Amino acid sequence: MKDKNLPNDIKNKSLNELTELANNIIKNLEFEKDLENSINEYQRLIQLSNIIEKKFQNTSKEISQITKLKISQIIKKKNEKKTK
Repeated sequence: MKDKNLPNDIKNKSLNELTELANNIIKNLEFEKDLENSINEYQRLIQLSNIIEKKFQNTSKEISQITKLKISQIIKKKNEKKTK
């Protein structure tokens, strides 16, 4: 499922909300006796897992970029103090 095709209720959820949704699906699947009825839930769980992984990677990348920026600003300030 592409990001563009995601329902808005999924696109706008945080990582915590998506994880909670996945956990709820897992709990429901654990109590399901008829595996035929749970195929759609398994597919939804796989999609959620992929979405969670992608959001986690994007968030991790953003944090890394912000951290690099802050480090470079600190180094720049430190170098400015040395030159004074």
